Amino acid sequence: MCHSASKKVYSPREPEKSPFFQIVSKYFDEFERIYSEKYQKTYGFWRPVIRRSIDKFIKCGDLREGFARVKCTSCDKEMFVPFSCRQRCCCPSCHQKRVLLLAYHLGDEVIEQVPHRQFVFTIPKRFRIFFRYNRKLLGKLSLAAWETVRDVFIEECGCQEAYPGMISGVQTFGDLINFHPHIHALVPCGIFLKSGCFVPIDGIPTEKFLTLWQKKVFALLLNEDRITPELIADMSRWRHSGFSMDQSVYVEKGDNKGIQRIIEYMARCPFSLSRVIKLTDEGKVLYRTGKSNTVHFPILGDKTLKAGIKRNFEVFDPCDFLAEVTQHIPDRGEHQIRYYGWYSNKMRGQRTKRE
Repeated sequence: MCHSASKKVYSPREPEKSPFFQIVSKYFDEFERIYSEKYQKTYGFWRPVIRRSIDKFIKCGDLREGFARVKCTSCDKEMFVPFSCRQRCCCPSCHQKRVLLLAYHLGDEVIEQVPHRQFVFTIPKRFRIFFRYNRKLLGKLSLAAWETVRDVFIEECGCQEAYPGMISGVQTFGDLINFHPHIHALVPCGIFLKSGCFVPIDGIPTEKFLTLWQKKVFALLLNEDRITPELIADMSRWRHSGFSMDQSVYVEKGDNKGIQRIIEYMARCPFSLSRVIKLTDEGKVLYRTGKSNTVHFPILGDKTLKAGIKRNFEVFDPCDFLAEVTQHIPDRGEHQIRYYGWYSNKMRGQRTKRE
C-alpha cells in the first residue's frame, strides 16, 4: 500500500541508539581482549562465531553497509531500506523476524489441527556445565526429551504402529540470561496412525514423563562419560533431584493464536532490548526479567545485596553482560528448532509424496 494513502509512515529503527548497541560498540573489543584471562574458565574457550556475529550485528540497519531501494508503484515515492544482519541470538530485531516467520511456517504448513500441550523439560543445576562446554550435547538433550514423549505415548496406547509428534526448541538461557539449558516442546495430545487418523490421548500423569526423563538424561551423561553410576545411584535417592517436567499449558484444536504464542516463546531471543533498563554513566548495565512483581533497584555499589535473593533484575559490568549474552549465540549449523515423529521432515515428506 502506498504510504501516502495511509497515516502510517515507515521510520528506520535506528539500532545505534539502543543500549545494547552502545554496550557492544564501547566494550566488545575490551571483552574479547580479556576473555581468555577472565572468562574462559567459566564460559569455555572463545568461539570465533561470537566475533563474526557481533561484527554483522554492528552493521545491521546501517545504510552505509548496503540497502534496498523501494518504490511505490502507485505514487512513485521511494525509500531506502538498509540490509539486516540476520544473526541469531545477538540481534533482537533480526531474531524476532526469524521467530515470526517460523511461527507462520509451522502454523500454516506443519502443525496439525489437533489439541497440543507445551512440555518443558529441565535438568539439575550441577549438570548444566556439561552443556556449556560441549554444545553438541544440547541436540542429544532434545533427543532425550523426544524419546521420553515417544515412549510414554506408545506405552499408553499399546500400539507400535502409533506415531507421536513433537517440535522442540532448545533454550540455553534463564530470565536473567544466565546459562540454563532446557527444552520447550509442542506436543500433540495423542498419536497419529499411518492413515493420518488422530487418536487423542490426554491426562497422562506428569510423574510418568518425569521418571523416564530422568532416566534418559542419566543414560545420556553416563554414555558421554560425564557422570558415574555411583552418582546416578546417589541422586536417585534424593527427594528433589533437580529434574522437572511441566505439561500444564494446553492449547485446544483450532487455537492458532495460542500455537503461535507458544512457538514464539520457544524460539525467542535470549535477551530483550526492553529489559535493558539503561547503561549508566558509571558503566553499569541494569537488566530486568519479565516478572510482574515490582522490586526497587538498589543503589549501585550497595554491598547489602546478597547472592541468592530472589529478584527481577541484575546489575552487570558491561563485559560481564557481554559474557552472559554471547554464550547463547549458537554455533554455525547448530539447530535450535527440531522436529520429531509425525512432525519430522522425513514423515512430512512421505505424506506430501503420497498426496
